[in-house]
Amino acid sequence: MAKTASNRKKPTVLKRHPRSVVQRKNTTIPISVFGNVMKQFNAAARKLKLDKSLLEFIKMPRRSTIVKLPVRMDDGSYRMFTGYRVQHSIARGPAKGGIRYHPDVTLDEVQALASWMTWKCAVVNIPFGGGKGGIICDPQKLSEGELERLTRRYVADLIDLFGPDVDIPAPDVGTGPKVMSWFMDTYSMKDSRVIPGVVTGKPVTLGGSRGRPEATGRGVMISTREAAGHLGLDLSNSTASVQGFGNVGSVSALLLHELGVKFTHISDVTGAIYDPEGIDVQALAQHVKKTKSVVGFPDVKQIRPKDILYAKVDILIPAALENQITQANAHRVRCRIIAEGANGPTTPEADRILQRNGVMVIPDILCNAGGVTVSYFEWVQNRVGYFWTEEEVNRRLEEKMVAAFHDVLKMALDNRTSMRIGAFMVAITRVIDVVQMRGIYS
Repeated sequence: MAKTASNRKKPTVLKRHPRSVVQRKNTTIPISVFGNVMKQFNAAARKLKLDKSLLEFIKMPRRSTIVKLPVRMDDGSYRMFTGYRVQHSIARGPAKGGIRYHPDVTLDEVQALASWMTWKCAVVNIPFGGGKGGIICDPQKLSEGELERLTRRYVADLIDLFGPDVDIPAPDVGTGPKVMSWFMDTYSMKDSRVIPGVVTGKPVTLGGSRGRPEATGRGVMISTREAAGHLGLDLSNSTASVQGFGNVGSVSALLLHELGVKFTHISDVTGAIYDPEGIDVQALAQHVKKTKSVVGFPDVKQIRPKDILYAKVDILIPAALENQITQANAHRVRCRIIAEGANGPTTPEADRILQRNGVMVIPDILCNAGGVTVSYFEWVQNRVGYFWTEEEVNRRLEEKMVAAFHDVLKMALDNRTSMRIGAFMVAITRVIDVVQMRGIYS
């Protein structure tokens, strides 16, 4: 039943990590996430020594749309929301990327996320470009009816941007299968027929793919396993910490725990816990499912959330939001592997410090690409009208992620650079190759 204005429970406030700013003397300067992407791109482009005009062509978003959305609230009043949709590239295929509902959504962030999607799709070699969307709102302060009306208004106002061959949204922070169902239904009304391929991340009964909810976390596990093999690290005798025990963080932890990894530090937006003997990840997942918080889990010590990043463990999985590891705190990170479950958790300045300190960073555009890979599988299944078993989905995901990891590792080793720059080099090369074959219409 939808919550009304009078019976809503007190919302949980969604907060960004305090390290999303740079402190300089008496001023606070926000870190530009899109600026970080540009720095990463430029560092890889310099090593590739490609035609600068072509690099400029693929570097910037091709289209950024801002829309004002009037929505009727449960009390009968109207409220204006701001929405965004950015298409970064369609050179290799339709734009692909989630829709984020969060109070701190900005155009800068959405452009960055759309850019990362272009390079992510190219790294795992699937025929998509990059896109991303967002609405400035706190979904936990809206009733289900208000969320549905907001979603449908967003789709209706931007409907010409979307389509199975043009731009394919998916869930992101603050959205999920239910929002994708509303999205698909609203879009389908345009042609008076069901068009399941316009979004991915749908419920299985509406054409979603089996294995999709676990796909991003499974990709993190596969990437971490391959990195550990390269470094000679025995996972059955390794320790780990997770920042952000949501879908990605929890699935990553559960799957790595099955390989013998001991998780000693885990946090979410409500707090952080520690147990040197290892946290029972399965029991914690059940606790969080019931209480929506890691706080209150029995027989563990409560610690400061920021200490998660500085734990002395073998593997750190930042699976929260961007700009968590910065120039200000990177020197305090003491792990051997950082597996980026989140998008953009490490700034370019922090990358250089981590590389000097011998930390292997599995970059976001590789490490968390399992989600978009299975989204591609969902899109393929929608197009042919035939659906695979979960075992088949996982087998195909394994093949894609392992191949992508070793493509990036080879590029990084051959060019004596970091995994992040290696990943960007792989991605940029694949996009440039397509652009050169297609030519540029002018």
